[in-house]
Amino acid sequence: MWDLIWSICCSSLIFVVFKLYKRFEIQTFYAIVVNYLTAFSVGFVLYDQPFRISAIISSPWFPGALMLGALFIVIFNLMARTSQLLGVSVASVATKMSLAIPVVLGVWWYDEVLGPVKIIGVLLALVAVYFSSVKKRNGPFVMRSLYLPLLVFLGSGVIDSSLKYLETHLVARSDFPVFSAMLFASAATIGIMGVLIQQPYNLVRFRPLNIFGGIALGIPNYFSIFFLLRALQTEGLNSASIFTLNNVSIVMLTTLLGIILFKEQLSWKNWMGIGMAILSILLISFY
Repeated sequence: MWDLIWSICCSSLIFVVFKLYKRFEIQTFYAIVVNYLTAFSVGFVLYDQPFRISAIISSPWFPGALMLGALFIVIFNLMARTSQLLGVSVASVATKMSLAIPVVLGVWWYDEVLGPVKIIGVLLALVAVYFSSVKKRNGPFVMRSLYLPLLVFLGSGVIDSSLKYLETHLVARSDFPVFSAMLFASAATIGIMGVLIQQPYNLVRFRPLNIFGGIALGIPNYFSIFFLLRALQTEGLNSASIFTLNNVSIVMLTTLLGIILFKEQLSWKNWMGIGMAILSILLISFY
């Protein structure tokens, strides 16, 4: 149970760090690149098996890891933008409600049965993203701003679905640690290439705050996955229960942290959206 608690804390901390980037004027994209270098380094240090590049490149999951790495860095930037503009609770709900997407794709890929209760859960997840995103502003609400949580929702769902596919068909259990490290390494490499193409001089003028911000993000980013994997091995709890407890707890903890740390104001619509989010996770996971 402690592994699950640590995973929840690390995942929630990611959204808080994103929010702090704006306060300390940290350049999000560069910090995210450092974050992935940090996460890869932590995984490499903790991996106690022989590390052979040739074997990794020839692995069947290697092309998928490269593609997922690219998606990781895009979605992380969108998560950061969502946290900064709309609040940590919005980013958290949009990310965790992506649980609905693997459920829907599971019907297609694995011939899973999607009963009426799960259909209601999927629809509730979509509505929850909207209601949790509507914020009070000085001016009229701009509908255009909803594209951020929507993209986070869709992108996170694609990541979860792709990971499930790769783990089921291509990645052996013994390869999971190095597979995870390669995801982070791929994301970092693609990020560095993006900097070299767009603004190469920024690598020379790299601000120390970006490095510190990336390290602060990379450590909880790695351990959020590390502890979740350990939690999935807990006897007496199936994976549906673990994922449900994980997602619901992250939504609630990030909401509380947003209120306590950043004085985020939640309207009755936001609270209703969060309530729908919790209900949809329960419906999707247990029925």
